[in-house]
Amino acid sequence: MACRSTCFLAAAAATLFGACTFEPHYHRPPPPVPALPSGTAAGTAAADIGWREFFPDPQLQQLIALALGNNRDLRVAALNVQSAQAQYRIQHAQLFPTVDASAVEQVQRIPTGVLESEFPTAAAAFGGQALPSGITYRTYDVGVGFTNYELDLFGRIRSLSHAALQQYFSSGETRRSVQLTLVAEVATAYLTVLADQTLLDITRDTLKSQEDSYALTQKMFSRGTTTELALRQAESTVDTARANLAQYNRQLAQDRDALQLLLGAPIPDGIDASGGLDRGNLVAELAEGIPSDVLVRRPDVLAAEHQLMAANAQIGAARAAFLPAIELTGNFGTESTQLSGLFKGASRVWTFSPQISVPIFAGGANVANLQATKLARDTAVAQYEKAIQSAFREVADALVARSTLDEQLAAQQALVTASAAAYRLADMRYRGGVDSYLSALDAQRTLYGAQLQLQTVRLMRLQNLVTLYKALGGGLRESPAAAQTTLGP
Repeated sequence: MACRSTCFLAAAAATLFGACTFEPHYHRPPPPVPALPSGTAAGTAAADIGWREFFPDPQLQQLIALALGNNRDLRVAALNVQSAQAQYRIQHAQLFPTVDASAVEQVQRIPTGVLESEFPTAAAAFGGQALPSGITYRTYDVGVGFTNYELDLFGRIRSLSHAALQQYFSSGETRRSVQLTLVAEVATAYLTVLADQTLLDITRDTLKSQEDSYALTQKMFSRGTTTELALRQAESTVDTARANLAQYNRQLAQDRDALQLLLGAPIPDGIDASGGLDRGNLVAELAEGIPSDVLVRRPDVLAAEHQLMAANAQIGAARAAFLPAIELTGNFGTESTQLSGLFKGASRVWTFSPQISVPIFAGGANVANLQATKLARDTAVAQYEKAIQSAFREVADALVARSTLDEQLAAQQALVTASAAAYRLADMRYRGGVDSYLSALDAQRTLYGAQLQLQTVRLMRLQNLVTLYKALGGGLRESPAAAQTTLGP
């Protein structure tokens, strides 16, 4: 009963005084950036758009789901969350006493000389007879108790627990940020593979056309209707196309390897890159409006803020180190010189040892520790502000790119159309003997370059949409439909 009362009082005191902490009141620093260009959102926020909705292509959905289950970076981030949770539980456990049960047998032999010197009247206990060579003394002790339990009167342990909790939250946001990045990287790598396939197809078609032109030029040279210069020029275009074909084959293989690394597993056999970027319906469009609080909702910014709150809590622990600390040690049990005498009424024993320590001189360690925690808090503020500035730049750059890439894509498409018409006319004039092969060659090179550049711009536009989606915090959710399918009605 006495043990239960002591433990209850200790726990009640910890709860009563634990609310007193010396942590500075937390204020979120204002964002050190101007307002985003688009103001208030007019549509659904990117963070509320599931990645299955934003990436409607079934193959891309399959790849993203595979990466979320197998990517090693995401797996490490998830394990870091579990580790941070365990560290928080370890720190939080110090708010409560650690109660242990113990059973001890102690055997001690006391020599005759010690008995005679320490207890001169010991011989009388043996009726005046000679003392034995020694006495063996046994004691048995069973009990429960706690040792060095600190009453958290000034919130030192509570502040450390709060700091560990915020670090746990930060690791959770970091895992979310890794997931956002992974979804965007898988989508970007998939689009790159499709673009490589498109470039490869264009190069194959160009090579076939140049081989046909070379065969025609050979016939004309054999009939004496063209020059050897034209023949060599046609031959050089064929060799150039062959070199480009080898280059794009290598590039496609390397980009597939990069995609496979992100997946953390082999690319499924059913993934088909044929058609390239012409597959259509690869990436959805985003609304023009941007939520005003989009920056502070991003997981990387939230992770930095939780680190700031953890650093703020450390200041409370450093301040409490200047104040007295009270530690309690208590034990309740039974003790007897015979094993059969345990748990009898007369064998009950207990101890209770409160201890208070007041810091007087620590060589400036406490002052330096407080200064260090304040500097760590200032560092965390700078890192939080930098995270917001980085987020602002990503969003602003993506918005600027979206407005200009549409114009560039339209202009490049018009250039391809004009170049195709020019090449068709130049080729007809060459085959009709009106112009030299040089005019057809220049027109063909212009068309080939315009076609390659068009695919590059198309890829840039799609990747920009992916970047904007990720920068706005999209990529954490799947979709309401997918959730209903998984959870059932």
